[in-house]
Amino acid sequence: MTADIINLRKVRKAKQRADDDKQAAENRMAFGRTKAERTATAALIKLDTSRLDGARRANPDPDDDLDPGSVS
Repeated sequence: MTADIINLRKVRKAKQRADDDKQAAENRMAFGRTKAERTATAALIKLDTSRLDGARRANPDPDDDLDPGSVS
């Protein structure tokens, strides 16, 4: 009926190492790309944005807006 003795300092350091490893993996995904990959991604985003803007409907003319309260 004896409990296992846990060294809290070692547990704390192991948790810190795991957190550091996770952060490093996220940084590799965000910053570990070549300039060509970043440029290609930026070009794709720009192309998608321009296609979306090109498919957008034109805003109706505000002078032609019929307000139900102003009908005589």
